[in-house]
Amino acid sequence: MLVFNSSQFTPKYFLLTGLPGLETLYPWFVFPFCTMYLVALVGNSLILTVIKKNTSLHQPMYLFLAMLAFAELGVSASTLPTVLGIFLFGANEICFEACLLQMFSIHSFSIMESGVLLAMSVDRFVAIYNPLRYTAILTLPRIAGSAAVLGLKSVTLMFPLPFLLKHLPFCGHNVLSHSYCLHSDLIQLPCGNTRPNSILGLCIVTSTFGLDSLLIVISYMLILYTVLGISSGEGRRKALGTCVSHMCAVLVYYVPMISVALVHRFVKQAAPAVRLFLANVYLLVPPVLNPIIYSVKTKQIQKKARV
Repeated sequence: MLVFNSSQFTPKYFLLTGLPGLETLYPWFVFPFCTMYLVALVGNSLILTVIKKNTSLHQPMYLFLAMLAFAELGVSASTLPTVLGIFLFGANEICFEACLLQMFSIHSFSIMESGVLLAMSVDRFVAIYNPLRYTAILTLPRIAGSAAVLGLKSVTLMFPLPFLLKHLPFCGHNVLSHSYCLHSDLIQLPCGNTRPNSILGLCIVTSTFGLDSLLIVISYMLILYTVLGISSGEGRRKALGTCVSHMCAVLVYYVPMISVALVHRFVKQAAPAVRLFLANVYLLVPPVLNPIIYSVKTKQIQKKARV
């Protein structure tokens, strides 16, 4: 499985970690994980199909929702082969190149998802602050340009990382600590200089998730300030009501991410299986819940989905 060259080697395969100590319970995990993936894939595909087929939904809010559904489909499809492979067949090997591709896909779509959530917060601010010029400001060319920028940004930021990893020497260890390949996991294995990878990874996290979350908070501060300036109580309620689905999507995205980070960082006494289970679930929570949230809260999506 490994090709050695003295003390260094080039791994042909990496070994993925499922839930250590709970291998006998894998059959019990198959149904919930399969259900979650089915809901994520079908739900986001349905939203994309409904928005694409109905020109009445070709409005800024729904086009941004379609971008979010696309990003979440990408995240789900990226993790599905290895996660279900482990729980269904006990297949915990992944070849080096496939691991790098999975790492690139997961992080790229996650960066895109975070960027789309930021764009959606700006969309809500424009809709509340200047509703009469809403469609004039967020025109189709501008939305298409935003989609292109978000896609290009996510790919460009992640593009160097697989190549940097591929040329690093590995020394005697090829076991990863998750059911899928992550950059933070992979840079623990090489015995060469991983400083460029660490610095670039930190810059990516700071300039995407960190900056996006900060700008989302600022957007909602501006939204709240604008809403408080509305004289009518009913008007304030309706204005805030248009943000409910997006606020839920933001919470669904960032709360599991922060929770997993806190568990890994501070709850050292937690069993490894618990931490790994949470890590498996957190990437699935937004793709599973967001289609449900938007289908329940958005009447236009409900109506068109029934047609």
